[in-house]
Amino acid sequence: MPAAAVVLLPAAVSPARDASAAAADVLLSQGKPVSTSTLETSALSGENAVDGNLKTRWASAVSADAQWLRVDLGQAATIHRVKLDWEAAYAKKYRIEISDDGENFKPVATITNGDGGTDDLTGLSGHGRFLRFVGTQRATKYGYSLWELQAYGTPDSSGDTQPPTAPSNLAAAEIGSNSVGLTWAAATDNVGVSGYEVLRDGKSVATSTSTSYTDNGLSPDTGYTYTVRAKDAAGNASPASGAVKVHTKPGTAGNTFVLAAAGDIAEQCTASSSSCIHPKTAKLVQQMNPAAVITMGDNQYDSDDVGLTLQNFKDYYDKTWGKFKSITHPVPGNHETYDDDTPFKAYEQYFGKIATPNGKRYYSWEMGNWHFIALDSNGFVDDKDGGELKDTEQMNWIKQDLAKNTKGCVAAYYHHPRWSSGDHGDERGSKQLWDLFAQNKVDLILNGHDHHYERFFPQNASGKSDPAGPVEIIGGMGGANPYPIHTPHATTAKLLKDTFGVLKLTMTDTTFSEQLIGLDGKVQDSSPTYTCHN
Repeated sequence: MPAAAVVLLPAAVSPARDASAAAADVLLSQGKPVSTSTLETSALSGENAVDGNLKTRWASAVSADAQWLRVDLGQAATIHRVKLDWEAAYAKKYRIEISDDGENFKPVATITNGDGGTDDLTGLSGHGRFLRFVGTQRATKYGYSLWELQAYGTPDSSGDTQPPTAPSNLAAAEIGSNSVGLTWAAATDNVGVSGYEVLRDGKSVATSTSTSYTDNGLSPDTGYTYTVRAKDAAGNASPASGAVKVHTKPGTAGNTFVLAAAGDIAEQCTASSSSCIHPKTAKLVQQMNPAAVITMGDNQYDSDDVGLTLQNFKDYYDKTWGKFKSITHPVPGNHETYDDDTPFKAYEQYFGKIATPNGKRYYSWEMGNWHFIALDSNGFVDDKDGGELKDTEQMNWIKQDLAKNTKGCVAAYYHHPRWSSGDHGDERGSKQLWDLFAQNKVDLILNGHDHHYERFFPQNASGKSDPAGPVEIIGGMGGANPYPIHTPHATTAKLLKDTFGVLKLTMTDTTFSEQLIGLDGKVQDSSPTYTCHN
């Protein structure tokens, strides 16, 4: 029977498409990667809704509205038709939306009188790579449940549209109380596999360029279900692998958490420019799903003619890294001072109490067994001549804050690094801070200012290698143009130039480790796991 005879088209859906477009339509959604807001159980995963099998289904959490299912079509396409086959738990009200980037969606159909069965929505006109169903009102006491969702249209390109094969032989190699080590057999592709996406209980948790991954920060004595899917360079994704169910060993929850960190972030450019970096580093942060975000200054770069303004923050930083504002703990850099009338005004206007929780631009906060000290190093460094300044009020506060600390691990972060092999070199003004932190056995210090990546071995107050000293990491690669680097220090463990990325910090109650994640999602550097001094 022709599709038009079974169309259940709500009045809210318009406009009609022409016959030539209809003839060219192909099924775009089958076997493509899916993400969902929730799952009723791990067996009712989102992939079931695009597997071409009317005996498998996706189901959202019970008794909750505003649930969604998103399909990555692999490339941009014009969508003309969406067909939904409902299980008994159908949507009375819902939207079909389309997006270019997977984050900013526009509706192409709004349904207000759904009655279950099969909805065949034709005459649509939407263009993008990501298609999303959004349920806004359930028809039953259960959630939303789809046997199948099919999107039809015309893809933009006839290039590489063949997805890789599904990875096979997924297995749990090691199972601990807080971690699971996974391995799988490589997928194949007509062009080449670029990486793998790891899904835990139906939700994407990581990417890997190898055929193994260790999932950390899990709860003890808890069951999890994993699948893996392969991707190629064109963005085509394989069906999910066979699932493996694991149960972590009994033990104590270790308060493991992940932080994302970078400095020198938002140039005055947007994602429409391929050379604009801060939208790309923001996506790395999103993939990490961190518990908190740390910025090490020069969050937003200024206008040459008028200095830094609140509008600069709104036009650039806010559209990328601003998505994590609610979990961000920022500090200012020298560019936050570049307003001759009122230095720091735009910075404080944009971040508000997040940047000045105690009314000052320096503060501390805690997570797990960690104490974090966020500082305004402009009070110690004269950028005009590289000399020193004295911020007695801030220094006295730091001493008092350290004295009151009861946590076993301590990290500090500020813009100007004491030690650097970059263009600015060693900052004499930061000596006061470094010496104090070395004397107090602070574990980790994060800086920006120089636009490169540099990880040091632990050092003492004299800059000599010393296991009792802090580990300094310069992460000034959040988006600003790279600076030259010079001869590495004797204590430099890793030095990279012309490399953009985000620091991924994994913290436990007694240890920390760091990875630099590059724009390609690959690990550019990994530190050892350090044990806290106290």
